[in-house]
Amino acid sequence: MRSSWAPLGPPVSPDRIITNFPKWYTPDACLQLKEHFHSQVSTACQHRNTGTVGLKLSKVVVVGDLYVGKTSLIHRLCKNVFDRDYKATIGVDFEIERFEIAGIPYSLQIWDTAGQEKFKCIASAYYRGAQVIITAFDLSDVQTLEHTRQWLEDALRENEAGSCFLFLVGTKKDLLSGAACEQVEAEAVHLANEMQAEYWSVSAKTGENVKAFFSRVAALAFEQSVLQDLEKRPSTQSQVGDGDGDLIRIEGPRTQENKRPPGLGCC
Repeated sequence: MRSSWAPLGPPVSPDRIITNFPKWYTPDACLQLKEHFHSQVSTACQHRNTGTVGLKLSKVVVVGDLYVGKTSLIHRLCKNVFDRDYKATIGVDFEIERFEIAGIPYSLQIWDTAGQEKFKCIASAYYRGAQVIITAFDLSDVQTLEHTRQWLEDALRENEAGSCFLFLVGTKKDLLSGAACEQVEAEAVHLANEMQAEYWSVSAKTGENVKAFFSRVAALAFEQSVLQDLEKRPSTQSQVGDGDGDLIRIEGPRTQENKRPPGLGCC
């Protein structure tokens, strides 16, 4: 089945064009230790045979404590701005960011959720159907890292097991440096491994790692979407080859390519 997509709107900006698989932040806590798109994904893209993937929005949900910088992170990506005086998000808000991945248009619908307890019941309804869950904390406030377990559990409760990519993101990297930053990152990497999440440190103020992080998010979500589309086709076997003679079963974001043991909060 050939893709029926056609580019919508103006071309994406050059920094949203992804041709090579984006690299991880640290190999100690990443979802997939690889440097290339799955061979079947590359072939499908070359032949414009990606089904409806180019027409769909992939849902990304950002959760975390109040004032950890969720809105700042999203606005730095989507609007390339930073405002010290953001008001707390009431309920939920979202932005749509367009990419071009291996020549195929692809969009992320990024949901910014409230960090206040009184809005949790409202925000939780918007966790459903997420392909990516980003749990954010403030690198300069270790207590917000401790709270990420509960945020992740709340988000996973609204989604099917194995359906989501998980990311743990430390914000406000500009506020820490040297040994202090290394110590917090080490704790965060340990927790990310327990969660089976990929870890990143970013700064919305300076823009450090923001584009690289969301490029990684987009590439992983895109690859999964294409593989799932290929798997659903009548002519595609229930197992998909990895290009090296082995077979892997498509199981959401985690396949047999990932050797890390299961941990707390695995989606």
